Amino acid sequence: MTSSGIANWPAPARLTVGIVSAGRVGTALGAALESADHVVGAVVARSSLARDRVARRLPESQILPPQEVAARSELLVISVPDDQLTGVIAELAASGAVRPGTIVAHTAGAHGIAILAPLTELGVTPLALHPAMTFVDTDDDTTRLRSTCFGVTAADEIGYAVGSTLVLEMGGEPVRVREEARTLYHAALAHGANHLVALISDSLAALRIALSGQELPGQEFIDENAAGLPERLLGPLVSAALQNTLELGPRALTGPVARGDAVAVAGHLAVLREADPDLAETYRTMSLRAASYTRAPAALIEVLER
Repeated sequence: MTSSGIANWPAPARLTVGIVSAGRVGTALGAALESADHVVGAVVARSSLARDRVARRLPESQILPPQEVAARSELLVISVPDDQLTGVIAELAASGAVRPGTIVAHTAGAHGIAILAPLTELGVTPLALHPAMTFVDTDDDTTRLRSTCFGVTAADEIGYAVGSTLVLEMGGEPVRVREEARTLYHAALAHGANHLVALISDSLAALRIALSGQELPGQEFIDENAAGLPERLLGPLVSAALQNTLELGPRALTGPVARGDAVAVAGHLAVLREADPDLAETYRTMSLRAASYTRAPAALIEVLER
């Protein structure tokens, strides 16, 4: 599979961009591309929330049906949920609206360019451009792209040059990902980011249980709907742990599991089971995984396998 219909690369300074559709990722990328002097001419936005997002982030873009967006675009960004990607690609290919020579990039982490085959057969340049970043629907989404790595998969060196140029123009760092490695690449990112959210949420829940109802004079405890003492306690600790892990890997592990302290871990499990059995099971599973990075004594493993 090769790129076709493209001449005079690298890409011209200004491309007419179309986005399908106006979700958090698509509009963040659109704003970043406009900051690099490309023009987002049209966007698909079916819901009122999506239309509001376009008005806020891409106020000069037209809202049009997918076929009209595709027909107007030199760069077509398909940014839809993974389970909709195949259907959207098939519809665009069947419509005949995508012109040969169009750069078509999707943003799904787990897929490379094979999923774009129906469009590639029409003469487009296929790209997979996945920003390794979480998106929360604020202006920070676009700002963070300036320090974000993008997983780039392309058909050939021309495609990689095009994809890398677009990423660099948005302020990101292009990282080549092999077609066959896309799912593992995405699983690794999801494991680190999504499970971190669950882990920290569990820790905050346990802290709220531990601290509520026993406030000392002068100690303000904020309820669960606002940032307060639990967040202030945990924030510096986990921020330091994350930075240490990025720098040192498993050598950053500290605490009772790293020390092989079976008694302390058993105590943790006992109180966690009383507070929240599900949280206790997560702690046990994660402790077993942490122990695999250490020379854990048999006594600790025995506690964790009960």
